Amino acid sequence: MENFTYNSLTLELEGIKVTKISKYPAFIFLLLTYLFILITNVGIVLLIWTERSLHQPMYLLFCNLSINDVMGSSFLVPRALIDILTPPSERFIHYYECVVQAFILHMVGTASHTVLMIMAFDRYVAICNPLRYTTIMTDKMVIKLTVSAWGVAFVLVGILLGLTIRLNRCRTLIMNPYCDNASLFKLSCESVFINNIYGLTFTVVLLSSSIGSIILTYFKITTSCLTSKSKSLNSKALKTCSTHLSLYLIMLVSGLVIIALHRFPQYREYGKISGILFHVVPGGLNPIIYGLQSQEIHKCSVNVFCQSARRLLLWTEMLTSG
Repeated sequence: MENFTYNSLTLELEGIKVTKISKYPAFIFLLLTYLFILITNVGIVLLIWTERSLHQPMYLLFCNLSINDVMGSSFLVPRALIDILTPPSERFIHYYECVVQAFILHMVGTASHTVLMIMAFDRYVAICNPLRYTTIMTDKMVIKLTVSAWGVAFVLVGILLGLTIRLNRCRTLIMNPYCDNASLFKLSCESVFINNIYGLTFTVVLLSSSIGSIILTYFKITTSCLTSKSKSLNSKALKTCSTHLSLYLIMLVSGLVIIALHRFPQYREYGKISGILFHVVPGGLNPIIYGLQSQEIHKCSVNVFCQSARRLLLWTEMLTSG
């Protein structure tokens, strides 16, 4: 039997096929989108941490989602921007950099589900057990939920990539615009049966747990609202749950589009684009949806903006008068 031990540390990214005409518009669009994701998500995190009125479990848990979105876009978009301007024959990436990128992107995708699951639990307690909310959702509980969301994602993805790293590689072409687990184990000429079994189990367990918990949570919330005669409770439930559900559906639909396009090889280029959009679209829409729906965040944002404008005006007057 032939022994494949090539294991080159230099890999080639296939990337997205862009024409000379669409190269620069695609670069500008992706760059502006990335800057928007950074500014809005980092801005919301800083706002929540600096404004004491926003030190509530709902907003603190949402910080996890913003951090997750920044991580995902930061490990994908800058590399994609470089590759857009680089000729296809020169799109190289080091194996270790590829592994790190694959780990982070899978970690981000998994954490999107786990973070939204703990946010659903927070909404369930707030609406179904409002009198016990402050005793259940303490600072310690928020920390425990946050650690569990990231910890589960870390362990699951660690095993996923660990099974791939053990394989010897006899190919060097990553048939994707970025590195992921499937692209990495396809470089091997060894049996990837275990990788496929774990990857399928990983996906089924994650999606079933995520979708199941969301359905169960919203079923109980709906039941509580139907049996309650409190209009304020129903209004609060509608506002907060519609926001959370919108974030979840955006993330879920983006992921399902990638899975669906993988089944049709003739649409490979669309699959590549959808893979990038999976880490871009939710990251750009999440702060908009949450910022528009949350009166507290909107009010604090306006106050911070007005205070900054006043300080700038005073500083300008001092310079002109001096």
